[in-house]
Amino acid sequence: MFNKILIANRGEIACRVIKTARALGIKTVAVYSEADADALHVEMADEAVAIGPAPAAESYLVIDKIVQACLDTGAEAVHPGYGFLSERAAFVEALEAKGITFIGPPPGAINDMGDKITSKKIAKDAGVSTVPGHMDLIKDADEAVKISAEIGYPVMLKATAGGGGKGMRIAFNEKECREGFVAAGNEARASFGDDRVFIEKFVEEPRHIEIQVLADSHGNAVYLGERECSIQRRHQKVVEEAPSPFLDDATRKAMGEQAVALAKAVGYASAGTVEFIVDKNKDFYFLEMNTRLQVEHPVTEQVTGLDLVEQMLRVAAGETLSITQEDVQLTGWSVETRVYAEDPYRGFLPSIGRLTRYRPPAENDVVRVDTGVFEGAEISMFYDPMIAKLVTTGATRDEAVEAQRVALNSFLIGGIGHNIPFLAALMQHPRFRSGNMTTAFIAEEYPEGFQDGVLSDEMATALVAAAVFMNAVEQSRASQIDGRIADVRAPQDTSWIARVGDDKHHCHVMPGKDGVRVAVGRASLLIETQWTPGTPIFIGGIGGLEVHILVERSELGYSLLTDGCRRSISVLPAHVDPLMAHMPEKTGLDSANLLLCPMPGLVVSIAVEEGEQVEAGQTLAVVEAMKMENILRAQRGGRIAKIHAEKGDSLAVDAVILEFESDA
Repeated sequence: MFNKILIANRGEIACRVIKTARALGIKTVAVYSEADADALHVEMADEAVAIGPAPAAESYLVIDKIVQACLDTGAEAVHPGYGFLSERAAFVEALEAKGITFIGPPPGAINDMGDKITSKKIAKDAGVSTVPGHMDLIKDADEAVKISAEIGYPVMLKATAGGGGKGMRIAFNEKECREGFVAAGNEARASFGDDRVFIEKFVEEPRHIEIQVLADSHGNAVYLGERECSIQRRHQKVVEEAPSPFLDDATRKAMGEQAVALAKAVGYASAGTVEFIVDKNKDFYFLEMNTRLQVEHPVTEQVTGLDLVEQMLRVAAGETLSITQEDVQLTGWSVETRVYAEDPYRGFLPSIGRLTRYRPPAENDVVRVDTGVFEGAEISMFYDPMIAKLVTTGATRDEAVEAQRVALNSFLIGGIGHNIPFLAALMQHPRFRSGNMTTAFIAEEYPEGFQDGVLSDEMATALVAAAVFMNAVEQSRASQIDGRIADVRAPQDTSWIARVGDDKHHCHVMPGKDGVRVAVGRASLLIETQWTPGTPIFIGGIGGLEVHILVERSELGYSLLTDGCRRSISVLPAHVDPLMAHMPEKTGLDSANLLLCPMPGLVVSIAVEEGEQVEAGQTLAVVEAMKMENILRAQRGGRIAKIHAEKGDSLAVDAVILEFESDA
């Protein structure tokens, strides 16, 4: 086994690899850019080496800098994590030239499987089912349109070196095909240094299911069951689980055997993933093979009991697999959600800034948190927006999903936008709970974007009771006299008005022998909690419901969040509430004639000029944030009065890009 390894990555995956290496007694070396000087993976590693400026192209993607860091520190091997150089054969060859071991597959397998065109040809020859499409390179948008018409819309345009949802576009017509070809190539060039694009038929109503394989350099290979990854947004996985609620044993076996056949056909050695698209009849087709550790690998670890990073280390050290296919047993169920720095209320646009609060739920046998950040850390515009991966495990799918819901309701993040409300709402969605999902789930269930989850009547009443109770506790504490400690568990019987939007609730707080009760209208709810003022999470029972509620104090009450539902509840004394009708309302800035930057990002291009007349839907600008290009279009027709930004500008959220002439 190795004495010292270098992790050529950052964030949560670098921390994840360090944990296993530490458990095996292996010393670790971290590398970091200027933006990551204070990152968690740097703190956790035994040594750390600076490798350049913040942009990945000048640091994490520079092979020579990684190799030199190995030589300078004496690292015997390199774990690439995922992304960056993890699937770059030239990186493996550069390491091997210096006698450094790559903790991953051989360069030939990376080349063969990393190129989606070549991989499909090899898969077909190995007897693996493949999706119809055009596997040769496409030189320009005109050729892309011609090929797409021959295949038949809709089609998927995919960067041949892509991954992680980057360099992928679905086109339903010629216009979308032209734009998608350019955008996919641009994203792929920025993320992978390779802008080649190919086209395949887009299978509608599909499920995305992948098989985890593990192989050694002695010709042994096994499959470790499957992961269901159908809950996706913009081709980026959002929720993963193992096993799939859709597969039967026969289909699982057939897919697993094909995945192993492909791994053996390319001489694979390490952990890898073969991705399939599966239709409603359980017919499956090969999509691609990821020659690296997957983001969603923890759910496989949870149901198999195997540490995949440890297995990769042992294979790289030349060991033979210690398990056979008969040894692989799937026990229980595991669900993973990806917690991202993105605002679900603004179309999931990236959010950057400082984590002013960061309190993940406590880890135990049920809850696992893989993260690379800490309270006070900075979320940078230069890298992937992932904050953490939240993994929950149970004996059944229902248990794992319910544990995920509770954990999400206990996950506290402040300072930036994040997608936890959306994830929590997903865990409550009846269709997700039933397991009836496809890769179009989010588009179908949230066609207008995410605005709020769905509360039961009982939970809505419980939130009102919680707000009134917390207000009463705070009032009791504020009424302490002469330094004596008041009994905050027994506030005085008081009448309050709680408002939720236009709804008004008459409430009473009633101390009693069995504890404090809050009357909301005719309902009387017993409050059982240890909550004290300033505690950011209300945990306890309300009228028999077990609740986890994130609490933010507002001027007149509270902003409460649970199950993806946020409710602003004002709580006022009954005699004060009528006076609120006389308070003036605040008015916001009129931005009807402005194009505002919807997220912090870099201006890639401005597509119009001052004085130009534009039509609704016309492209105005392209802004890149966290490696994704975002096309900003005109919401209505009009004439451009003034352009405030230019290509290369770094803009803050809501910065003015351009303005239209006023209709007045």
